Amino acid sequence: MKLLPAHMKTALEEARAAARRGEVPVGAVIADLRGRVVARAGNRTLELHDPTAHAELLAIRAACEKLGSERLTDCDLFVTLEPCAMCAAAISFARFRRLYYAAGDPKMGAVAHGPRFFAQPTCHHAPEIYDGLGGEEAGALLKSFFAARR
Repeated sequence: MKLLPAHMKTALEEARAAARRGEVPVGAVIADLRGRVVARAGNRTLELHDPTAHAELLAIRAACEKLGSERLTDCDLFVTLEPCAMCAAAISFARFRRLYYAAGDPKMGAVAHGPRFFAQPTCHHAPEIYDGLGGEEAGALLKSFFAARR
């Protein structure tokens, strides 16, 4: 088993907590350049009755509030699942330095799959992207979550 960065481990903790709440198990962590956690969140779409309450967006909102800025240029985002188009747009608008994600998402992902948001000429900012960190663990968590609901 590969060693995971601490922030991806924390994102996986958030994903497991989301699963315990009955939410799709996705977790996100935002860290500053010194490696300090600025914000962390898990999906809460059901709990909040909000289709935009994805882990990434909740963490971005919390980080922006904490830092007093709509730009997160000195921050990295760690997320357990490839971001969807909505989240990819928010990641671009927030101007993250780096995006790390664990499992790819062929159905709804928008980074390596689907619209490949950051490769579009209309994308104003694309972070450095690192994928696959903890992908097996995140993928297994998602598979077990959905298998239990079928």
